[in-house]
Amino acid sequence: MNMNSQRPDVNDEEIGMRTFQLRKARATERAMERLRQGMKADWALLSHAEIEALSWVFGELWAYVARAEWDELHFSKLKYADVRQILNYAREIANHTRNSVDVLNDTYAVVVAKG
Repeated sequence: MNMNSQRPDVNDEEIGMRTFQLRKARATERAMERLRQGMKADWALLSHAEIEALSWVFGELWAYVARAEWDELHFSKLKYADVRQILNYAREIANHTRNSVDVLNDTYAVVVAKG
């Protein structure tokens, strides 16, 4: 019996999209954990909404950059001021005040500068 006869309701495209979302979620969780560890006590200065915004923008960044580039990012080295800047960038994407590709490039530059 092959896979398709067992799961006719799920096609390859859906499996691919689910796999992508899972990989994105795992990568984002790892980045957020590294950020939290690196920020130490400053992490407590972030609100729940800010933490969610950071997680969202890191997910967008993961989807945007090449895996090799993502793997070289050092989220643990980001400081509170860097995080504030990234949150400003996240707000620009959410409010559609600037092109999201430009904002993601700027976000990437902030993280890379800490590498």
